[in-house]
Amino acid sequence: MRLRNWIAVVTSVLLLVTVGIVGVLVNRSALQAADTVHRTDTHALAKNNATLAGRMQLLSAKELKTFADTHSFDLGVGDGSDRKALEGYVAKSSAFPYGAAITSLDGKVLNATRTHVLPAPTDAGYAPMRKSLLAGKPGFSSVMLVKDSASAGAPVAIQAFAVPIQVAGVARAILIGYNKIATTTLQEYTARLRTTGSLTTFVDPTGRVGFTSEGEKIGTLVAPPVVSAVTRITTGFEFVEYQVGKTEMISVVVKDEESLPGGWAYIRTQTMASFDGPVHTRSQNINLTLLAMLIIGAVGISLLGYRTQVQRRRADERFQALFQHAPDMVAVLDAEGRVAYSSPSAASLLHFPAGSLRGTTVFALVHEEDRPRMVEAFAKLRTERDGVLRLQTRILNASGQATWFDFTASNQMHNPALMGIVINARDISENRAFQERLHHEATHDALTGLPNRRRMQDALGSSLQGDAVAVFFVDLDGFKPVNDAHGHEAGDELLRQVADRLSACVREGDVLARVGGDEFVVLMPGITAQSDADAMSTRVRIAIERPFLVFGNEVTIGASVGVHLATPSDDPDQALRAADHAMYAVKHLGGGRRAASEQCEPARVGRHRAEV
Repeated sequence: MRLRNWIAVVTSVLLLVTVGIVGVLVNRSALQAADTVHRTDTHALAKNNATLAGRMQLLSAKELKTFADTHSFDLGVGDGSDRKALEGYVAKSSAFPYGAAITSLDGKVLNATRTHVLPAPTDAGYAPMRKSLLAGKPGFSSVMLVKDSASAGAPVAIQAFAVPIQVAGVARAILIGYNKIATTTLQEYTARLRTTGSLTTFVDPTGRVGFTSEGEKIGTLVAPPVVSAVTRITTGFEFVEYQVGKTEMISVVVKDEESLPGGWAYIRTQTMASFDGPVHTRSQNINLTLLAMLIIGAVGISLLGYRTQVQRRRADERFQALFQHAPDMVAVLDAEGRVAYSSPSAASLLHFPAGSLRGTTVFALVHEEDRPRMVEAFAKLRTERDGVLRLQTRILNASGQATWFDFTASNQMHNPALMGIVINARDISENRAFQERLHHEATHDALTGLPNRRRMQDALGSSLQGDAVAVFFVDLDGFKPVNDAHGHEAGDELLRQVADRLSACVREGDVLARVGGDEFVVLMPGITAQSDADAMSTRVRIAIERPFLVFGNEVTIGASVGVHLATPSDDPDQALRAADHAMYAVKHLGGGRRAASEQCEPARVGRHRAEV
């Protein structure tokens, strides 16, 4: 009997040891899988933020390139007209309000604004900018620190952008725009990424902080191990683990010239404790629990079943806790698209009562414009064993409001544990809103809110594919004297009021765009009669000739209107050039009022002086 008891005890211990070893290995495997997924998600988020930042940088470079291509420079050393052009551009630019300069191809300064102190031509920060220019791309400098009298003696962090100035298709000089990093749109966006326990930074190739969620760190260097990673990585990403004092830290470093030009890198830093989160803590708890089970197992086999049940119950509780607090929404759909299971986060994200989504068809929650695409994608996924589908769509919450989600769907109909389509959804409404705002800013005039030249050209091309279009090129007469007499702010206010009046002249479906300093274009699809076009020209001139009240001053200007009646067979660029030529014909006759009094007929063909 005693032998039997010992055999039972030994057997129970061996069984528990075996179970314990298996449990530790499984726990370790699950922990590694969770770490892999976590790091993959962290890298994806970092790559997305780096891409968004890169697009913002390229938009600023595009603005600088537009100025370089549309302005004629003399390129003489200290040339007065060039300096005046630079100062006018800096005064109006939202991207480069700090200053601008023109240099020769070898870096010699030909001209520069004088409002702020600019970095010396020998500053090492220009090196990556010049490297990009030699590769035929816009140039982006490293962070450069200058002492500006306006900053009370504290160094100011500056970044420079550069594009070539071309004459007859050949680069003759370099146009450089400067911005104060602390006041840029990208810094404003980065500051919004600030969260407790993490630090978001964009650093130059030397590891100096440019844009950061903690503004006081601008111009400082990141930790040496991170600097080493930044200088080591050419393209790709790396997780850097290091210590600051007794605190373990981790940083994800993403560096990709295609996403973030100029050799800059995106870095997200946090403590290892906050990065690992509760998963590692729970893993340690599991290991301790298994050890306790081994000790208790020595008492007898009678406790084995009980301890197994306790462990199983704890595992279930951990699983439920993870799903309860997970930010993503998880659901399982049956073959008809009805919700068989949804995680607790689904109710909190969509504001439905807990459990109320069960049995609801998922297509009823999809926005009506996205529903056909969702039904088609779901039907296709059902035919693919282990198929995976990823798409973005709008989901309606309990109040009927639409929210953008990123869906990943996996066909697990054959899996007996699931027998359905597994859905993982993440709220991406903030990213979508940011992308839509970037698109709007790229296609609209910042001063008047009207479509810009690019948006107008797209609309003209689309309209001419199936209909005739009357193209009106409007240039203001007497606008420059208003600027000279009352200042640029008054000029800007006048342009906004002109835009309002022109908007009142057009029909719904017409396009009104600002294409230059005081130039506007109106597109009126369906207009084929010259009399209708002349009537529109008259309305425009009368509207503009009425006095404006600008900052308490009555201002009177006129408008020269060029008209071209384009047919569907016309080339959009040729149509725009013809309207431009017609406008200049009116200008040469003395402007809109004199042309109207002489009843001059608008020219039908001509040239277009602006860049397309």
